[in-house]
Amino acid sequence: MRGAWRLWSVNVSEIISYAPATGEEYWRGDISDVDAEVAAAREAWPQWASTPVTTRIELCRRFVNEVRAREDKLARCIASETGKPLWEARTEVTTVINKVDISVKAYAERTPQRTLDGAVGAKMALRHKPHGVMAVLGPYNFPAHLPNGHIIPALIAGNTIVFKPSEKTPATAAMLVELYHAAGIPTNAVRLVIGGPDEGKALTAHEDVNGILFTGSAQTGIAINRSLATRPDKIVALEMGGNNPLIVWDTPKYDDVATLIVQSAFTSAGQRCTAAGRLIIKADMYDNVIAATKKLTDRLIIDEPFANPAPYMGPVIDNETADGLTESFLTLMSNGGKAIKHMARPKADLPFLTPAIIDVTDMPERPDVELFGPLLQVIRVESFEDAIVEANATRFGLSASLLGGSPDQYNQFWANSRAGIVNWNRPTNGASSAAPFGGIGLSGNHRPSAYYAADYCAFPVTSAETEQPRASIGVGLKDIQGELTERETN
Repeated sequence: MRGAWRLWSVNVSEIISYAPATGEEYWRGDISDVDAEVAAAREAWPQWASTPVTTRIELCRRFVNEVRAREDKLARCIASETGKPLWEARTEVTTVINKVDISVKAYAERTPQRTLDGAVGAKMALRHKPHGVMAVLGPYNFPAHLPNGHIIPALIAGNTIVFKPSEKTPATAAMLVELYHAAGIPTNAVRLVIGGPDEGKALTAHEDVNGILFTGSAQTGIAINRSLATRPDKIVALEMGGNNPLIVWDTPKYDDVATLIVQSAFTSAGQRCTAAGRLIIKADMYDNVIAATKKLTDRLIIDEPFANPAPYMGPVIDNETADGLTESFLTLMSNGGKAIKHMARPKADLPFLTPAIIDVTDMPERPDVELFGPLLQVIRVESFEDAIVEANATRFGLSASLLGGSPDQYNQFWANSRAGIVNWNRPTNGASSAAPFGGIGLSGNHRPSAYYAADYCAFPVTSAETEQPRASIGVGLKDIQGELTERETN
């Protein structure tokens, strides 16, 4: 069977990955033995942790050289397996490269060694230790960048890694691990687990795994959090997506606003955790903003990753996802939504979707879910205060952006937005790896990644230290001389 209707499959002993844009088989591999992979990483950890940090950093820098040497091959692998345009896959590879220097700087800044004066001539030392074996569970939308964003900081800190990619993008993961090993990072310091949900659950629950670093859906993140509720000994970092708002307020720059809306909602076919899912517009700007946004959206090229001219977006990851998004659009329409731009399937047997825009202002109840694809909901409001209320009407809290408005309104928006990323006249997506990345609510568990990844890759250890034992007790002791005199008298 071609992979048109199921672009990954589990066949008892192997996983098969299919290219979303063609439906053809792209890669296959055996399902891993989780116990064996964790055991290998556990065995390697003492030596890796005791390796000087300068050596660990140097090996990570060699990894950059390996990526540069095979930059085109990695980009083509990402594009083929995810369906994203080649130009976008190349930017992902660049981000993988840049992550090392950013992580080195972050490790020095976030986990420094410090010495303070202590009591009785002692010194107080602050150092950081790695946790041990870290399980990295990666997503399919950025199959190289997002796992690498956990793996590099964790390696620098002295952890060993067991990496389970999404079952939809195993080929990219296999190439990434191959590049770590080619750089000289010990083969057992980074282990690859090929598998599906069962392997992910086994990793999460494994006694020899000391931490879980997860990027993916809120549903899976909540399941991980729940399963580890009685295990405070395991560090857990969750990045779980969003239902992100984009407010448009007073500005005459309709074309610029339309561009920022399209970039926020439809880059990566809407498959970004920071993608704008809700567009909140001042009522008297509605007609102009929507007209400009629809006009630009109509021009977007949707095609396979290597097409010429280059497409703006490719397919979503698989037909199951495309079917779900189409059904979501129809559900919104049947419950009071008014279509501005319909969602269509240009190729019935492949997961290509045209971007959809729908006005949900008059819907009595709007679903607070992450619709992971090119589907933008529009809401009209009269006051800026109402716009902020609408923006915060979600259990998620990853990214929010204001387009237009005054400096005072941005200050009000910033102060009242419940999100980990708050932007002004910039898209909701495209966050820098040189800054912390994370959200609140169902978007994360207050352990932001990117620049702050160093925080969850090592724990602080405080030490009071002197070169020789030296101690005395000044109060609460009997006078020894007095006791001797009393005994002699008796």
